[in-house]
Amino acid sequence: MIFNDTSSALALLTSRRSGKARELAAPGPTDPELATILGAAMRVPDHGKLVPWRFVVVPPQAREALAALLVDAYSAEKPEASAKELDAMRSFAGLAPTLVVLIAALKPESHIPLGEQQLSVGAAAMQLLNAAHALGYVGNWLTGWAAYSPTVAAALGQPGATIAGFFFLGTATRPLEERLRPDPQAVVSHWLG
Repeated sequence: MIFNDTSSALALLTSRRSGKARELAAPGPTDPELATILGAAMRVPDHGKLVPWRFVVVPPQAREALAALLVDAYSAEKPEASAKELDAMRSFAGLAPTLVVLIAALKPESHIPLGEQQLSVGAAAMQLLNAAHALGYVGNWLTGWAAYSPTVAAALGQPGATIAGFFFLGTATRPLEERLRPDPQAVVSHWLG
């Protein structure tokens, strides 16, 4: 099977496959390509025009600072953390050549339900990956401890917001492999009234 087939929009959607962040290498998207990717991610349904998402690009020269932030925040929250856990935090910051952090900047004061706002954030996430794949890159959406840390969100300039995910983009260093997909008969039904 061909993954992330860019021969048509439908082919891309039906062959989309993430890669593993630890298996992504340079090149990553150029600055103009990243602007295109983020522009596509902003073209999602957004009831009430609330823009409940933000994108924080972490350039290569800031990765060591991000690693230090993750290690310090993790150590403060989990003083019993092992060296292996801290190494994982440090390594996480350096995965793949391009990193975009998607922030869920929900507006609880709005009459738009929070669930709808969160769906818009998820749509932005998927659109970001689709656009990266359409440009010939591979992406990986990761969460983990750092995505749920208020300290990390605040340090990224988003106090009070939550991190929807870390999006690692680059070029696959090995062929992508298919993963188990649901049986359509198990997840699709037809309501006949």
